[in-house]
Order: sequence, then structure tokens, then C-alpha cells
Amino acid sequence: MKIAIVTDKSRMELLPSEEGFKEDEQKQKTVEEVEKILSQKYDCISLIADDNIINHLKAENVDLVFNLCNGIRGDSKLAQLPALLEYASIPYTASSILGHTLAINKVYSSNIFKATNIPTPNFISIYDVNQLKDLDIKFPVLIKPNDEGSSRGIHQDSLVFDMESLVKKVKEELAIYNPPILLNEYIEGREFSVGVIGNGEDLMVLPIQELDLSNLPDDFKRFYSFEVKAYYKDLTVYHIPARLSDEERKLLEDTAKKAFRALSLRDYARVDIILKDGVPYVLEVNSLPGLMKGKSSLYRMAEATDLGYEGLVLKIVETAIKRYKLEDDTFDGPRIVNI
Repeated sequence: MKIAIVTDKSRMELLPSEEGFKEDEQKQKTVEEVEKILSQKYDCISLIADDNIINHLKAENVDLVFNLCNGIRGDSKLAQLPALLEYASIPYTASSILGHTLAINKVYSSNIFKATNIPTPNFISIYDVNQLKDLDIKFPVLIKPNDEGSSRGIHQDSLVFDMESLVKKVKEELAIYNPPILLNEYIEGREFSVGVIGNGEDLMVLPIQELDLSNLPDDFKRFYSFEVKAYYKDLTVYHIPARLSDEERKLLEDTAKKAFRALSLRDYARVDIILKDGVPYVLEVNSLPGLMKGKSSLYRMAEATDLGYEGLVLKIVETAIKRYKLEDDTFDGPRIVNI
């Protein structure tokens, strides 16, 4: 079987420099590590998604795409490569056009959660700063882009406590990210990430990760901002498995599975949840969560099991192969080709 690992071009020209730099670094390192693992079992190549990606894939006779593309621009960036692959009838890992479109759009996903009785924070969509005039809102408010992941656009100053700060931050966000900008109800509780792998009723949940920010500097706000993820990981404690009772663990697992199915997701995803007063509020679902070795939440979860990081990457491929009912013939030896 021949597998192509496909990732994006750089978004440095579209994102603020530090966000763009960190994203590029994550992409490069992830591709390198995934190649090392898959090339031990499969004929493996890596490609950058461009205008000719389908022609490249067909010329290489690729059987399966390991999709690492977040997309470059537009409201449904994550769905762009899956759309091309579906049109060309090329199998690929992770979620479909529909799943990615619903998950990346926090307005749609939050409304689906509410419709299916999955607790989630209340929010207001802002397309223009003039909407903030005479807005009746309870502070504090967490400001975030509608269609970004990995805490992009969620900085320490995104948690605001007054109208002046709110207006200033919304103006900044609207100048960089696709509208709408969301004003989210800030729920202060314990934060967890839940890794889900599989399809349909055949879902497995990795050990739950609990986020502990108690070691951050005193002047830092205690939420998972871009600054914390990018520069303070050494002060962040990840409890895996999370410090939960059996009842709480089952509640979070069931909530994560329900959110995964509600958004029609496939193969794997990460569900972020705040637990407060026994209520699991789903913050968002990342339908293409990071797989960077040593850094990503799924890496840490997998390393806490017999699966390990290598097993996680292979499990994703095996899950997609099973879903497509592909023949899993293996390659005789390792071969990596960068194009």
C-alpha cells in the first residue's frame, strides 16, 4: 500500500508572525515523525498541497492520503483537501468534508451541541464592532475566532473584563481572522482533553488529559491561551490519566463520544471539555488535532497507553483502511520520498 502524507503550504503571510511560525514548525516536525513511522510498514511519500495535488497523487498511484492539511484560507479551510480527494475518489484519513466543516465552525458546532443536549458555553457572534453598542453582556468574556484551532487567536488579552477591552480586542480579531468573532461565556472549571479514535459505534477513548495551570506566573490568566501553549509548556502540568472519579471519567468519555458523533466525525478527534459542578461543557472539538511528537495532547495520551505514539499513527491509518475496506498490503521495506 502506498501512502502520501499531505500537508499545507505556509500561512505566514496570513497569520501574525509568532502564530504562523509555530504552525509551520508543527507541520514540518509532524510530517517528519509520521513519515518515520509509516515508512516502516508502507511505501510512503510526502507532498505539499498545491494546485496540482490531485495530479501528483494520481501520478504516484497513491492508495491512501494521510491528511495533515488545515487549509490556507476561507470559512471551511479544513474541508478543502477532503473535498478535492472526494472528487478524485482518493481515500484519506480523518474526517469528511461535512465533519471538518461542522467542527471548525464554532457557531455551527455549538448550535449542534445545544440541539443534541450536549452542554456548551453560550456565545454571541460578532461580524462588526458596531454590534457591541448597547450589548447586554455579562463579564468576563472569552473572545475567540470562529474557525481556528490550536489556540490561534486566543491570547492572554482575549479574556476581557470590561467593554473598553472588549471593543479593542474584537477590532484586532476582525482585522486578522474570518468573521464572526465569538464572545464566549467564560466557564471557570477544570479543563480536560479527550482523544477519540474509531468510527460509528466502534469508538475507543484514550486516557483523559487534565490541564493544570497552577504553576503559571501570578500575572497570567488561568486558561489555555496561545502564550501558554507556545511558551509555557514547561510550567504546564498534564495529568494523564486525569484525576477523576470513575463516574466523572465515564461522564467525560460519554460526552466526548456524543460530541464526536453529533458532528459526523471520523477516525480520530480531540474533544476539549470544562467540568464545572458536575456539568461537562464541550468547548470545541478539533477534527484534525495535532500529532506532533512530544508536544501534542494526543501524543501524550497515546504515550500513557501500550499504544504509544507509533501505535497511534498506525492506528489512525488502520482505522481509515477499515472504514474504506481497503486491502492492507504492506511494503517490503522503508522508502521515504519528499516531493
